This record gives sequence, C-alpha cells and structure tokens, in this order.
Amino acid sequence: MPSPGSSESNAQALRRERIEDDEFFGPQPSTLAELPDPEPLLRALAICAFEVIAGVRQIEHLASWVTDDVYAHLRVRASIAARARAVTGQVADRPRLAIGHVTQVKRDAGGLDAVVVVFERHRSYAVAICLEGMDRRWRASVLVVL
Repeated sequence: MPSPGSSESNAQALRRERIEDDEFFGPQPSTLAELPDPEPLLRALAICAFEVIAGVRQIEHLASWVTDDVYAHLRVRASIAARARAVTGQVADRPRLAIGHVTQVKRDAGGLDAVVVVFERHRSYAVAICLEGMDRRWRASVLVVL
C-alpha cells in the first residue's frame, strides 16, 4: 500500500504533466513575423461585425476569428439590435458599407491594436480591434463598434 506522501507526489507529478501537455498542445503564441498581413482580416472583421449586428450574418461565421469574450459581446449586441428592429417593425437589411482608413499599432507583446473607419450612408463609425497572434493566425481579442 503506497504511503500518503507518495500518492500526493504522484498527484503533483500528474498535475505537472497535465500543465506541460497544455503548454505543448494548447494554443501557441505567434510572433509578428509568423503572422500574415492583418489588414484584410481587419477590414473583413469590421464589415462582418456590422452584418452580425444588422441581423444579416450569423455570428457563428466569426467564431474562429474571435475570442469567446468577443463572441459573447457581439451576440448580446446583435440580440439588442434584433429586439429594437422587432419593436420598430424594421426588417433586417444588409448595410451598405465602405471601409475608410485602417490604422494599426503593433504592440511589444506581439499583438496589434487597430481602428477601422467604416462609412454608412449618413454616418461613420470606428471599429476598435485588438488582434493576438495564436497558432500562426490572427484572432480578435477585442472588437468594439463605436
């Protein structure tokens, strides 16, 4: 019968092994040199965010490009917009958008902060996006339509 001390050390060894497995098999941070040009993704994310909020695109289309927090935020924003359309009797319509200037600032930690200016017929918006490099691709950790 193993002593209580040895079972504790076995449990610690298993925990340590599990942590090492997570570090090896989990998402791996990428350097800026390993990542593609972010501008096409920034433009697409800005347009897609508007389409999700407008109710003409399924939020699931963005799932692989955003973190869980961004996904939840967009889901809430789309839900509020859908309720507002239902109250006013509006029908979901594809917005006519044009992308203006895209400003990017690279962070020391390997990420990227950006602002995308989006023009609609009578208004302009700013979309703030923070991208993180994971597994040699970009993923939005913040996406806010202002």
